[in-house]
Amino acid sequence: MKKVFPLIIILITLSVLGIIFIQMSWIRDAIKLRQSQHQQDISYAINQIKESLYRQFFNKIHNYSYMDEETREFYLRDFTVQNFSDDEIKQTIDKSLKKYNIKEPFEYSITNIFSTPIVNSPKFRPGYYSNPNTIHVSLSPDKAIYFLETLHLYIKEDKNYILRNMGWMIGASVLFTGIIISAFGLTVRTMFTQKKLSEIKSDFINNMTHELKTPLATISLAIDALTNEKVIHDTDKIRYYSTMIKDENKRMNKQVEKILQAARIEKQDIKLNLQQLNAHEIIQKVANNLSLQIQEKHGQLDLKLGAHKFLINADEVHFSNIVFNLLDNAIKYSKEHPHIQVETQTSGNMLAIKVKDNGIGMNRETQARVFEKFYRAHTGNLHNVKGFGLGLSYVKAMAEAHGGRVKVDSTFGKGSTFTILLPLA
Repeated sequence: MKKVFPLIIILITLSVLGIIFIQMSWIRDAIKLRQSQHQQDISYAINQIKESLYRQFFNKIHNYSYMDEETREFYLRDFTVQNFSDDEIKQTIDKSLKKYNIKEPFEYSITNIFSTPIVNSPKFRPGYYSNPNTIHVSLSPDKAIYFLETLHLYIKEDKNYILRNMGWMIGASVLFTGIIISAFGLTVRTMFTQKKLSEIKSDFINNMTHELKTPLATISLAIDALTNEKVIHDTDKIRYYSTMIKDENKRMNKQVEKILQAARIEKQDIKLNLQQLNAHEIIQKVANNLSLQIQEKHGQLDLKLGAHKFLINADEVHFSNIVFNLLDNAIKYSKEHPHIQVETQTSGNMLAIKVKDNGIGMNRETQARVFEKFYRAHTGNLHNVKGFGLGLSYVKAMAEAHGGRVKVDSTFGKGSTFTILLPLA
């Protein structure tokens, strides 16, 4: 899987880049083709203007349809636009341009052999003669002998005319390309998430197996001892091994309850039994329960319960678990001689409970993820840290369920400070 995952990412990336390249090439070629077609339409329109003027010229002299080719060429020698009114010329140009779907505004001027204007539109300016958008075309037939006249047609084309005409096509192409890129990004993100979840699941299964295997092994040994002939008749040993089985059974139930509790939190199926509690009393009680663990590590627990307001509306069981998890976490990740400090302060309408330790600390990445379910901080060569990675995610969920919040401040190698903020009663 480790080799397949990067290969999939590379192949998808190459495919998306290929699609984008093809789309850009297609758009570029389409623009060029549209520009070429537009120029060709203008050329056809110019020819149409000339043919229309010639036809109208013949009809003024004689019926065009009854003339043969030789007669037409004879009469064309005398062709001049002076036979037309300004409106006739304008209508002929306008009709010919629209026939080829050229709808932009235009101005025109017709000059004689001396470049003197014979007729022009009212808004035609002298500067249009040298404008790149002005088309210069001779209106006089090849065999004309008297009148050599030139049409100067200025079409007011916007620089973005082609892009505007193809806007819907380009916009749709960009839109669908964006959708493909977004889908690609979402796919990659989902794959990374699934990979991370797979790793977390594997770690969780390994931890759960280890946590349940130890008490099962102890219970199995205790049961074997109870069946021993020397133990059966010894009341004290029977009591000792029975107590051991009971304790290990409680330990297993506690671990299973943690997992079930995490599932209930995820489903938001936790019901709080809120009541007014003395936070200092509960903190003191939890600290007393953990005093033996701290003594075993030759550590020290200092309580600085200095908040002048310490009554909160909370669920006693869950609040006790919050304090227990924070202290238990501080003990787990502390060094040989842990020094743990619990401090309370009043912060506005909130009670702040700070749990500070001198443990291994956390880097920025760990701090960002420490409240995630099943996540466990890397402890380097420290392999004696047990658990499922549910404690701090439970603390965060319960703090928020009580209308509070939790935050962490840590320095790698120096220790961590967890702060719980809960609303005062």
